[in-house]
Amino acid sequence: MFENVDVQEAIKRSIQTEKNARDFYRLGAKHMKDERARKAFEVLAKEEAEHAHWFYEIYEGQDIPDFEAFMAVDPARDSDWLTDLEKELMEELDERKALELAMDKELQLEKQLRELADKIPDEKVREVFLKNAHSTHNHYEIIESEYAYLMGMVHETDIDTYVRE
Repeated sequence: MFENVDVQEAIKRSIQTEKNARDFYRLGAKHMKDERARKAFEVLAKEEAEHAHWFYEIYEGQDIPDFEAFMAVDPARDSDWLTDLEKELMEELDERKALELAMDKELQLEKQLRELADKIPDEKVREVFLKNAHSTHNHYEIIESEYAYLMGMVHETDIDTYVRE
């Protein structure tokens, strides 16, 4: 996948991946009972749409003429983001499983984005990939924080309290 990178094809795939991630978070949010987890997924869905737009702005292809129309298309059935989530839904998705799956997906995506960035000679394009990788890492941290809260682990906002006691 990363050998002889066709930059425009990588950008197009990245637009689709970000849309898939947005669709994943939207669908996941609909199934959340925990309000904090649901809100986190809703925020992440909005940010994934923003990520897709970052890539769209540097895409030179003519086959995606309207960003909003592209994003409004039904979710891709062949998306690994959605097939994994739908498999969990069939097995009674709960917040813990959804958050674990989301953390795994964000880690994988960050790694892919950084690997692609390393192979892209165009500085402007590479910066978009790196910006997205950084934001993807932040998504992982948001999800990890929600997971810790949901599981009753020491939350990072409580660390100072526990360290001092």
